[in-house]
Amino acid sequence: MGMPVSIHLRAADPGCDPGSRAATAAVAGAFQTFRELDAVFSTYRPDSQLMRLRREEVGLEACSSLLQQALAIGERAEIVTRRAFTTLLPTGEGDLAFDPTGLVKGWAVDLASEHLTTLPGLSWCINAGGDLRVGAHPDLPRTGAEAVRWRVGVEDPRDRTRMAETVTLVEGAVATSGTAARGAHLYDPTLGRAVDRPGSVTVVGPTLLWADIWATALFVGSATTHDAFSVEAPQYRSVNL
Repeated sequence: MGMPVSIHLRAADPGCDPGSRAATAAVAGAFQTFRELDAVFSTYRPDSQLMRLRREEVGLEACSSLLQQALAIGERAEIVTRRAFTTLLPTGEGDLAFDPTGLVKGWAVDLASEHLTTLPGLSWCINAGGDLRVGAHPDLPRTGAEAVRWRVGVEDPRDRTRMAETVTLVEGAVATSGTAARGAHLYDPTLGRAVDRPGSVTVVGPTLLWADIWATALFVGSATTHDAFSVEAPQYRSVNL
């Protein structure tokens, strides 16, 4: 999917083995999910279903149902973010085309995490290009001294050698959007161009799909989008840097 992905397992007690056969199979299943979504959505692979659809070699009805779901998610995201998020992005050839890249990464991580949630005694973290989803087996504690906590550093966009803030999670997701790492790559559909201002927005919440969507929307959007965030996403919070 054009990014590094790593999966980390931590045992809640010494009796649990992160290297067990079940854990190994679960991790393999999670990576297989990434491969399957890459085959559907990659903009780097000319044979992906998305690129074939854009070239009109196939119709939507002949593609994976994941593409239809991505269309629906994108439409919903455009509404709730007050049009700060879009899946119609520049192709580099002077036009716009359906490109759900801004939601697929988080969605892929959420889907992949389903392979890990049933591992007894284990807590897990999926890191996809610096955005993370963490969780644990349902029987493990979420509070108190026995809860397995993950500490996630939020990079200072103006000085990438330091952490501006630390987020501590037992379960949930952290996504960051900005220009520090990749420059002006976030498209503002209102202005019709990429945003080039410095800074970043990090969003913390239950799923990486919506944390990533909101991080992008809040970075490129106006005060209207920020007002919508407080109404539409009460389970999420943002860190603006």
